[in-house]
Amino acid sequence: MNVKIQTVRFDADAKLIEYVKQRVQKLYNFHDRIMQVDVFLKLDNVVHNIKDKVAEIKVHVPRQQLFVKQTSKSFEQSFDDAMESLISQLKRKKEKQYD
Repeated sequence: MNVKIQTVRFDADAKLIEYVKQRVQKLYNFHDRIMQVDVFLKLDNVVHNIKDKVAEIKVHVPRQQLFVKQTSKSFEQSFDDAMESLISQLKRKKEKQYD
């Protein structure tokens, strides 16, 4: 599984990158044919004082791409919410595959 992490409008620290990598590795428990995972971490509403943190995850599996986007006040929370949504998508896809 190939994992790409991109940050937009900021530089992520090593702690955040490591957190994302560890969580992404857990996706393999839910679908064993994941080819690539793209993670985008972005700052939104940069013009205003309040900056929302956006996490986007795109997962490439055979013949399909899954995509989730979540926003909150911290990257960890946004990423965790996106992972929960992505895990439910992976479970549904796998159930359909076996039915």
